[in-house]
Amino acid sequence: MDLVIRGVRVVDGGGGPSYTADVGVHEGRITAVGRIRSGGRTTLDGHGLALAPGFTDMHAHSDLALLRDPDHSAKAAQGVTLEVLGQDGLSYAPVDDRTLAEVRTAIAGWNGDGSDLAMDWRTVGEYLDRLDHGFGGAGIAVNAAYLVPQGTVRAYVLGWTDRPPTAPELDRMRALVAQGLAEGAYGMSSGLTYTPGMYADGAELAELCRVVADHGGYYCPHHRSYGRGALAAYDEMIALAREAGCALHLAHATLNFAENAGRAGELLARLDAALAAGVDVTLDTYPYTPGCTTLAALLPSWAHEGGPEALLTRLRDDATAERIRYALEVAGSDGCHGVPVDWSSVEVSGVVDPALGGWVGRRFEGWADARELLLRDRLGPTVLQHVGHEDNVRAIMRHRVHTGGSDGILQGARPHPRAYGTFPHYLGHYVRELGVLSLEECVAHLAGRPAARLGLADRGLVREGYRADLVLFDPATVAAGADFAAPRRPPTGIPYVLVDGRFVIRDGRRTDVLAGRALRRGRG
Repeated sequence: MDLVIRGVRVVDGGGGPSYTADVGVHEGRITAVGRIRSGGRTTLDGHGLALAPGFTDMHAHSDLALLRDPDHSAKAAQGVTLEVLGQDGLSYAPVDDRTLAEVRTAIAGWNGDGSDLAMDWRTVGEYLDRLDHGFGGAGIAVNAAYLVPQGTVRAYVLGWTDRPPTAPELDRMRALVAQGLAEGAYGMSSGLTYTPGMYADGAELAELCRVVADHGGYYCPHHRSYGRGALAAYDEMIALAREAGCALHLAHATLNFAENAGRAGELLARLDAALAAGVDVTLDTYPYTPGCTTLAALLPSWAHEGGPEALLTRLRDDATAERIRYALEVAGSDGCHGVPVDWSSVEVSGVVDPALGGWVGRRFEGWADARELLLRDRLGPTVLQHVGHEDNVRAIMRHRVHTGGSDGILQGARPHPRAYGTFPHYLGHYVRELGVLSLEECVAHLAGRPAARLGLADRGLVREGYRADLVLFDPATVAAGADFAAPRRPPTGIPYVLVDGRFVIRDGRRTDVLAGRALRRGRG
């Protein structure tokens, strides 16, 4: 064997009791679990450590970071061995030249503007090929899966216009989604508080979800509200999945803002009723209360029509800017989930232009500040919104179909610590310190259930024959180092992480191994 890990506590990802065993690895797969009498080329003493399947980040925004940063310790050091990209309906494939330029501007706050990369792909298959080749053909730090982004598809076909598609346009969108799924995407995402995806009505989404269902994928919506109307928005997505016959995975399934304090039980009752009715539904959350998005996303949808340049033009016009202010501060913008914005809860976490770094960490005094920053940074700022509720966070993470997702934005001077701390924060804070989940349950949420959602037949469990994507951690010390004051501080208590049987973290330090690749639906 290439590697034998001796005397380790196996937390196998299935949710059952942990046990002590030796684990053998050879040529990228687990080849033995039990008592191993022979040695390996490398032997590791696992006493005092837990061994689990590598964690899957079900909601990642590393679409360009995996190509930009070969180290990628932000995720690798947490024990993440697979990230699901293409989230919130906006990513970089499929595109043409116009759409790519627009998307790069629209989500520069999530991923940077891409000017440092040769973005020479146009289809989903070409993007996945680029991930496979990674850095000089050597690969990427961790594995990646992709969702076809519905907002990008709509921008490709209709532009950034708020109108229903014609029959030929709907056919073209269906064809693009089908092509992306055929090329290896695992499903389709939407960002229904982000333009242009939010311009789609339920009938349009149902048509696209039928395509997803026909290909065996799943639909992953950031639904229409996480504030006022959140429960109705969940109802819409469950009804949509039932109508289209499509598997449903609810993205960052939180309940935020004062309107939803203490209402997690109402959401969970809806999930239980849907499951009892035969709807295939799962969800992910991050274990923190503040949210994170782009500042521009809070604006009303009508202000975005025509694309990023059209929005900038509206922001420069005083009369139109006043209409935007009224929507934000009085009426409740659809971009801010129908809730009038409380500027004291909105903190700048990052900007694209380094010259504007002095804004980072500030909270806005009002619309005038926000408007100025949007114009000066060309829609680039990211923000934290301090609007969550701890009781909701804990209740939702206990649900039997819950999985872990960071929703981690890696850009900005002070990003949300969930990007660097989600998985050890689950293990350290919510398992060891609070006992919200047992260790075995938590690992099932972070590894076994995500693999089942993705349909991965040989990942997510510690079993003979499975891929050797593994994490070894100390249950007594594992913790997120990242917090809001130091959001990039590395975790503690995770000394070893393997991707495809190769150490990407060894003795707590990042190696130079690039063992990750793009996974393709139906092909592993």
